[in-house]
Amino acid sequence: MCDVAVHEVLYDEAAGYVRHDEVLSGGVERARDVGLWLTIKGSTAIVDRLPGRAAYPRDRGTARLFTLSRGQVGRYRANFRFTFTQCACNPSWFYEDWVVQVGSGPVEPDGFIHREPDHDVDNRVHLYGGSVRPIAGRPHW
Repeated sequence: MCDVAVHEVLYDEAAGYVRHDEVLSGGVERARDVGLWLTIKGSTAIVDRLPGRAAYPRDRGTARLFTLSRGQVGRYRANFRFTFTQCACNPSWFYEDWVVQVGSGPVEPDGFIHREPDHDVDNRVHLYGGSVRPIAGRPHW
């Protein structure tokens, strides 16, 4: 069995943006708790994103993010818009902005903070269907 540790940090509007964090550990199936599918082949880790329930961007099914060799780090960034209900009569939304970092094998204690990842997948989008994601500090109208 391969050991996996997932450190999930959540700031939720409904909870007043109070930090909630939890460390999950176990086999590779623990990655499913954060929307990832891990496959270990020899000394490499294959990281896929599982389909989700986002209203936008539309679900594209499982997607390969990266393959990590031992000691490598990969970063996946994405954002989503979700509906609270399936009814068009109550279009209440909530949003998530993800930064997920995955390391294969031993990673230095500051390996996720003070070094650039070996693989970087940025799937962030404009959450209302526009073609360009707004840049911080610039108007987006």
